[in-house]
Amino acid sequence: MRNSLKILALLGCLILSACASTGQDQLASNKDWPSFGRDYTNQRLSPLTQVNQQNVKDLQLAWQYKSGISATFQATPIVTNGVMYVSLPYSSVAALDAKTGKELWRYNHERRASWKLCCGPTNRGVAVSNGKVFIGTVDARLVALNAENGAKMWDIDVADDTALSENTNLLNSSDSHKEAYGGTGVGIAMAPVVYHGKVLIGVTGVGYGLHLDKPTADAPLGAVVGVDGRYGRPGFLAAYDVNSGKRLWQFDTIPAQGWEGIFAQTTEDGFSLHRDVAAEKATLAENKEAWRYGGGSAWSTPAIDNKTNTLYFGTGNPSPQMNDISRPGDNLYTVSLVALDTETGKLKWYYQQVPHDLWGYDLASPPVLFDYKKDGKSIPAVGQASKTGWFYVHDRNTGKLLIKSDAFVPQKNLFAKPTKEGTVLYPGILGGANWSPAAVDEASQTGFVAAIHAPINYRLVDEAAKNGSPAIRYASSEPTKDPRWGVLSAINLTTGKMNWQVKTDQPLIGGVLATRSDLLFMGEGNGNFNAYSSNTGSLLWQTNVDAGVNAPPISYEIDGVQYIAVAAGGNSIFGYKTGDSILVYALSKK
Repeated sequence: MRNSLKILALLGCLILSACASTGQDQLASNKDWPSFGRDYTNQRLSPLTQVNQQNVKDLQLAWQYKSGISATFQATPIVTNGVMYVSLPYSSVAALDAKTGKELWRYNHERRASWKLCCGPTNRGVAVSNGKVFIGTVDARLVALNAENGAKMWDIDVADDTALSENTNLLNSSDSHKEAYGGTGVGIAMAPVVYHGKVLIGVTGVGYGLHLDKPTADAPLGAVVGVDGRYGRPGFLAAYDVNSGKRLWQFDTIPAQGWEGIFAQTTEDGFSLHRDVAAEKATLAENKEAWRYGGGSAWSTPAIDNKTNTLYFGTGNPSPQMNDISRPGDNLYTVSLVALDTETGKLKWYYQQVPHDLWGYDLASPPVLFDYKKDGKSIPAVGQASKTGWFYVHDRNTGKLLIKSDAFVPQKNLFAKPTKEGTVLYPGILGGANWSPAAVDEASQTGFVAAIHAPINYRLVDEAAKNGSPAIRYASSEPTKDPRWGVLSAINLTTGKMNWQVKTDQPLIGGVLATRSDLLFMGEGNGNFNAYSSNTGSLLWQTNVDAGVNAPPISYEIDGVQYIAVAAGGNSIFGYKTGDSILVYALSKK
């Protein structure tokens, strides 16, 4: 009897342990898509092979869900145990039968009316774990919902909206007829991830910059200007208890001590930043508090190494954006790949791609973990597709740069300063690789990146004193009239060379899905949804829908049927037609 009780107790402990670690703390099921990057590696490689290069031409629409919210739609759907959970624009959530598309429940988020939105309606996904659905909201809250019925379980404030929302001097200038929007409030765009009983999430909108003119199809992204002053706040990534929402730790992307760095004259890989370090140091005494307004948004869902309990995420530009008068130094840890201890939030290492950034070269695309193979060796690595146009591969234990790919987009005047006449540069503020997730096929050592070619005119603007407002100087990144286009690249991660590239008519935003059957799925702003051979880049299948396909696709399986799913809601910043659909495809039944 005593032995039987011991066995029962042990079984009970094992069952409780399994229940405690359900969801994203376990390896991804081959059939589900349970996390933003499918699993902690963020590789976005589906092991499913039913849809292959021979039969992909037979894909047909299996079902479609219309949310009724037509706006920029960037979410990665999460599928687990037959249910699809998808975040909608403005932070609402829908739970759908993943086989039929039937709505099971819906949470409609009530935003605080006075809250200044940082980045429009964008939300990039939810996390599902421990019987809960977690969403970070446009008004900087973290909400936990009951996964069975959508009932709110807890709702906490992640950040106060302490970033200034406008610059009155600039708005009163001769540009006052232009409408200012976005770029100034604090919000959450990233999909959270759950690990060891903690919800990990960060804030955006802290790298102050002012956007002028509403975007149009002819001029996606109006001018972005950098104005001098003390605007914004430090960004952060934080961990919250899955059951209570209590904050367990917080890592500030701008340290109170040491934020000045070493005043690097070049990037770590040797490119001149054209800095006047003497002038910067001369202003240091009057800008000792610059870290309080430092910026460093956290745009991308972290990747996690569960063998070492290390998370990796990218940080945004310093604040004020594009204007460095009030922020001397390297502005650590902005525009960096950062490695933290998952249990404490303590810094393990960082790699700053662009010290003292003036160009908006945020690390926006999520990091990816894989084993890097070269010369018979296998090294645990972390890769990141950058706005500067290179794919970086680091030793994930030390941060050492192992290899940097050839440029996957054209580059010109990459780190040039603004001039009164204007300097044309690219990739510029849009990237390169923007927030779009990359995919990695570890077996073939190939990275897949969807990217942007969009030349920018970077100029200094002097506004004379007018109507009681003082004279003001600011930097402006404005789209040129040069052709813009997109490029899909397959990168050999061992050599850094391009295996192949496919040019598209429009800049690419939204991300890619790779499958074990050598397929690559990607959407375009014109409504095309495409499947390519990941070996050659050949187009194997294409359909066209009534809105831009500017979100990352996923794949999952139910009852022996493989599905390909993607959100089609466009992107207003790029001028791509908005919509409200989740589209799900499967092979036609013959």
